[in-house]
Amino acid sequence: MTGPGDSTGTPATTSPTTSAEAGSARAEDAALQDALAAEHAAVWGYGTVGAALTPGTRGEVVAAQEAHRDLRDRVGALLLDRGAEPVAARPAYALPFPLLSEVDACRLAAVLEEGTTAAWVWVLDQAAQRTTRELAVVEASAAEVRAVTWRARAGLSPVTAATPGLPA
Repeated sequence: MTGPGDSTGTPATTSPTTSAEAGSARAEDAALQDALAAEHAAVWGYGTVGAALTPGTRGEVVAAQEAHRDLRDRVGALLLDRGAEPVAARPAYALPFPLLSEVDACRLAAVLEEGTTAAWVWVLDQAAQRTTRELAVVEASAAEVRAVTWRARAGLSPVTAATPGLPA
């Protein structure tokens, strides 16, 4: 999926959207915009994941999509409260690989969660406010927990990341 940072939807380790110094309000807002973009991609991507799974296995997809949709709405409102115009969702996103099986759908879900984890780790790195850092820790953790589930369902190993949200 194409999102902020690179062609896979995973944010870069340094934000392309800001030259502001880490810890400034401007850097924090830019990182929140990147996280919002990743949440937009996850909401869209889970629609694709759900379409590729059998009906009996879609409960986790619905829960994950709702979590990302709720978070997307919260971050958008937070940015508006801060006087920033929230980044809009794209009409569509490029998939990083074809979905030919349920395993591929689970792999895509893991990629979506890895992208949002990386975005929230970036917010944590750039955040000036304690409440923003707390939000980033909670959301990066939640995304990584979901990623572990999807990696396991896809048969990927290892199922956990030593440093979630950071390059291996």
